[in-house]
Amino acid sequence: MPLDEQQTWAMLRELDEPGYWEVPHDFDGPAARARFEQLAERLGRAFDCVCDVDRNVQDASHLGRIVIPASATSAVDQLTVTVSNFGGLVAVTLGNPGSYDEDEELEFFPARDRSRVEDELEALGYLPVSEHPLWTKYTGISGFDALYPPDRPPSWWDRFFDYL
Repeated sequence: MPLDEQQTWAMLRELDEPGYWEVPHDFDGPAARARFEQLAERLGRAFDCVCDVDRNVQDASHLGRIVIPASATSAVDQLTVTVSNFGGLVAVTLGNPGSYDEDEELEFFPARDRSRVEDELEALGYLPVSEHPLWTKYTGISGFDALYPPDRPPSWWDRFFDYL
């Protein structure tokens, strides 16, 4: 079950450490990669498909992305699972991240497909979060926003789920 909005904000603030922009201070790369590979395999089995897996992510606050093709779901678009390097956070989006607003997601992302993804996340100890609050302006303490020009401030999505 995904974190609610209050839990999401508490978790984001807790994980937002000064100076640790790509990975947290206690990041275990081999363990995180192994769990990510398990997730890709499990999602492929759950949806009886071959998922497109982006394993070659560098200079980013996320570990990778897994795309479940629309043809394997009841949804109108692919499902994208973005795994953060921080706290086991995972954003599950309809289409590419940012493609659908909350109302569209409620209408076009079938509960059955969402629960199949969330079951696999839960089995591996991941914490699903909604992408929608993450698109707000980043207001944390990490100093991450110094990477961006003042006229284009980063979002919380940038902080935990995107390239730096």
